[in-house]
Amino acid sequence: MAEAPVRVAALYQFTNFAEPAALRGPLLDACTAAGAKGTLLLAHEGINGTIAASAEGIAAVLAHIRALPGCAALDVKYSEAATMPFYRMKVRLKKEIVTLGQPNVDAARNAGAYVEPEAWNALIADPDTILIDTRNDYEVEIGTFAGAIDPETASFRDFPGWFRAHRETLFAGKAKPKVALFCTGGIRCEKATAFLKAEGVEDVHHLKGGILRYLEEIPPEQSLWQGECFVFDQRVAVGHGLTEGAASLCHGCRRPVTPEGRRSPLYIEGVACAACHDERDETHRAGYAERARQMEIAARRGEAHVGWAAPETE
Repeated sequence: MAEAPVRVAALYQFTNFAEPAALRGPLLDACTAAGAKGTLLLAHEGINGTIAASAEGIAAVLAHIRALPGCAALDVKYSEAATMPFYRMKVRLKKEIVTLGQPNVDAARNAGAYVEPEAWNALIADPDTILIDTRNDYEVEIGTFAGAIDPETASFRDFPGWFRAHRETLFAGKAKPKVALFCTGGIRCEKATAFLKAEGVEDVHHLKGGILRYLEEIPPEQSLWQGECFVFDQRVAVGHGLTEGAASLCHGCRRPVTPEGRRSPLYIEGVACAACHDERDETHRAGYAERARQMEIAARRGEAHVGWAAPETE
């Protein structure tokens, strides 16, 4: 009998947790009992993370989370993986569930308007809409929506500074600018809309469920998405229908590498890619090469190599 695929759940909820530390132990116990692996973040502003388990295990963890204050309407995006994409289960306490570094932003109470995937194309096709990708530069590099502005930020916490520096140019000639924001699963763009509203921008929208839900629900022939969507696990990227993409991960810098990038003379499997080749010295490269060798040995044995780690979403 074929082994059932692993179910992956990317989830978040902005809500008010008075004592997030008190929620950590019971949540970790629920995940462990369900055989789940991945990472969940808890903060006063809510919960965020991605976990993987059997369908039954995922359902059990989600039932626990939905019973937490303000989490009944938890936003979840599902996909499948052929093998377990995580090596351990972590529940971490953080100051923010996604770091923007703006303490006065309240995404639970002051976010922009949700836009369902089926209404997204009409919004972003409107010439009056300013479309902004809120993800990191390395994510945008392998895929984005046609016509989107790329802030070229290395971290989500750089977004406020970028917006303030470019606001005048972005809104030139627009008395009442209309802005549409998007990100991988919805959390960064939702928080970014709350930031823009705090900055006085009133007509702000964000893609409900993020790119992942759009790729899941919108047929390729109707899609305005170009390329692949980077995800923060060992699948690296997904395409329409959330099928696993062709990008791989550079284990030197943890940036995604396209098939074209792997053909670069600067690409060394498990060691470096064109983006980070000149950022590393021979000592670093030797260390990465040894790690790659150990990962290959573990893979041949059918074992997990715990040295692998996905990039942070910040």
